[in-house]
Amino acid sequence: MPGGRLSQQDRQQIAVGLADGLAYAEIARRLDRPTSTVTREVMRNGGPTAYRAEMAHRATERRSHRRKRSPATTPAAAPDAYGRDAEAVRDFEETLTTSFIASGLPRMMSRILTCLYVTDSGGLTAAELVQRLQVSPASISKSIAFLESQELVRRERQDNRRERYVVDHDLWYQSMIASIRANERLVEVAREGVEVLGRSTPAGERLESVARFLAHVSEDFVRSAQQWRAVLYADHEKSHGADS
Repeated sequence: MPGGRLSQQDRQQIAVGLADGLAYAEIARRLDRPTSTVTREVMRNGGPTAYRAEMAHRATERRSHRRKRSPATTPAAAPDAYGRDAEAVRDFEETLTTSFIASGLPRMMSRILTCLYVTDSGGLTAAELVQRLQVSPASISKSIAFLESQELVRRERQDNRRERYVVDHDLWYQSMIASIRANERLVEVAREGVEVLGRSTPAGERLESVARFLAHVSEDFVRSAQQWRAVLYADHEKSHGADS
């Protein structure tokens, strides 16, 4: 299996494969590359609908140039405690950030979430985020406020009274429940519309269908989220009990 970085021709083949509706695995097979290579390439460069070969190639060259310059301008990073490859970690951070962006989050909020998720402690102070992302404190503050409103991060106060922003095992559950609550409000509004427009009218029937669909989906999501939350908590406690 060939190694090394993707060439411009490889990226053009990826773009053609995406346009033809091919799965990542099939594109990778045609390139004789691992599927993970194609997946990472696409997700870090706009996702399957926005991927452009020329733009992806230029972006990769810019990242490569920044990395070549960085040893002369920044101090060497401390060795990773777990022996992880620094370049592989950077690549993954870019892929995860792109995935958050594709899900609808703005770029700065996506970068903050990525920092928190790839940090072993799961938490960083505002000053640490400023240093890692090289942005202003105001940018961090504004983005954190939005992430908190979506229950994607939470804040906790350290012994020295500095606040940390944290992601943990419960946050995705809380965020999903908040989204379901928003759907439930939409169900209520749709059913109000049914009464206003008339249950037997085309518009009323359409809104009733929307309300029934969202109500059933919300119930299923809540039940599934609660079930898997209990399973994950049990696994988490078991693993931590084994470590102690």
